[in-house]
Amino acid sequence: MATRLSVMLDILWSMTRSRRSKEDMQGLRLAIYDVCAQQHPTTCRSVFYQLVASGVIEKTEAEYNQTVIRLLGKMRLDGDLPWDWIVDGTRWMHKSRSHSSMQDALRDTTQLYRRELWAEQPYYVEVWLEKEALAGVLFDVTDEFDVPLMVARGYSSLTFLHDAASTIRHRIARGHTAIIYNIGDHDPSGVNAWQKVVERLEDFIGPPWTQELVCERLAVTPEQIQEMQLPTRPTKRSDTRSKTFQGESVEVDAIPTPVLQGLVRTAIEDVIDDDEWERTLLIEQAERESATALVQTFSPPAA
Repeated sequence: MATRLSVMLDILWSMTRSRRSKEDMQGLRLAIYDVCAQQHPTTCRSVFYQLVASGVIEKTEAEYNQTVIRLLGKMRLDGDLPWDWIVDGTRWMHKSRSHSSMQDALRDTTQLYRRELWAEQPYYVEVWLEKEALAGVLFDVTDEFDVPLMVARGYSSLTFLHDAASTIRHRIARGHTAIIYNIGDHDPSGVNAWQKVVERLEDFIGPPWTQELVCERLAVTPEQIQEMQLPTRPTKRSDTRSKTFQGESVEVDAIPTPVLQGLVRTAIEDVIDDDEWERTLLIEQAERESATALVQTFSPPAA
């Protein structure tokens, strides 16, 4: 059932442009549903690019804001689209974990316990993401593998980079080779921001540690643009960094969500020592079971 807010969105829509026919709107809804059903969790921007790639809508900011954003909002408000199919990684809640009792806290601890999966691996891996909005799309993958997801948001602060470099240097000192994967837009700012990140990390980490630092651009690359036929946009020539940039720009959101998740998953799995990984997981499970048994021993009987 339509809500008051969704009705207001319809009214605003009718004021901004001529209405599509009912058949056109139904076709758009079905197209949006199909994209989300195949790629959830996903972002509004990613849905937009998939609709553009399939020829459903034009590649304009007006279509993004007035068609995709509006319909995604209305479909969720009307109950036609599950809320958790669209993620927003740009907004966070900060709150310390609390419990109703000590027993409750102990039970949570045993359920949430994770052993450090990379401690005995030859590599230490981080994934650096330029766009905060995509964090919700990639976190399930990085969290599965106990890999830090670093939301850099373009040009990172010195504080953020110094703290990150300290962690990486510590890992290298423990005998790991550090691999830093980057995901960002293929445009002058996105490419340059990643170059600056690499330069600053190398400066902060310093020799001889940088010999064990590998930084790799995972997406978007020129090869991916050609292979996937990704939608492009004109490069902003007003950007001073565009002087050395070749071709048109591509947002990372243009890569279908499953493909982007697959890129990250494959990159991580490629450097894992499988035998050591399985051994660590078995130890983790045994430790969790031991902790659970201990909690049950000290928990009061149910009333």
